Amino acid sequence: MDNSPSQDDQPQDDQGQTPVPMTRTAAVPAAAAAPVAEADLRASDADRERVADLLRDAYAEGRLDVEEHAERIEAAYGAKTLGELAPLTRDLPAHRSVSFEKPPLDGPRPAPLPPARQEAPTMVAIFGGASRKGRWRVGSRLRAVAVFGGVEIDLTDAVFESPEVVIEVTAIFGGVEIKVPENVSLHGGGVGIFGGFDVREQTAADPYAPVVRVKGAAVFGGCEARPRKGKKLKEWVRKQLDG
Repeated sequence: MDNSPSQDDQPQDDQGQTPVPMTRTAAVPAAAAAPVAEADLRASDADRERVADLLRDAYAEGRLDVEEHAERIEAAYGAKTLGELAPLTRDLPAHRSVSFEKPPLDGPRPAPLPPARQEAPTMVAIFGGASRKGRWRVGSRLRAVAVFGGVEIDLTDAVFESPEVVIEVTAIFGGVEIKVPENVSLHGGGVGIFGGFDVREQTAADPYAPVVRVKGAAVFGGCEARPRKGKKLKEWVRKQLDG
């Protein structure tokens, strides 16, 4: 016996027609279709570095004191989104120069930097000279020996692979000259016997900047280590906040 409802038992509209049943569709969450606001976009290392550079300049100009600069630098390197970076430079006159807009994919791109050279950790000059400059990799230790000769170490364009570099100097009837970027810390000193050992110490405003330490001795010779004004280091191993 067929117990299914007959055509006459189906609900009908005012015109006597049986309505077609509606099919339910899954609702699409509005949040899934909405674009992500710029402030919520994830910040890149380049975005954080642009803000950090501006904060360093503001500190050098006297717009920020030591505590303010340290707090903002720490916040910049710990920022996860562009919205967290923006307030750090909002009250600085040059904050408009910091742009988080990405260049178009079909636009011109800056030429890539040449790969940094891998160099030996020891430099020796005997009755001659040795020089190291340009884009090269510097590790945690470097040794310079000058005997009746001269050694030049230029770190202003080097790529730091360690947060601290120790340079051991031995100068006998010779000289060693060391140049570092102006935004790194420079410390140390040595012994001068009938000679001179001059390290122009400085502490970088950025608490995460690399530290260069110079030590050793100069006998009838000399060693000079100093920052080079106008040269800033941009590539180094930065200490992670959660490390």
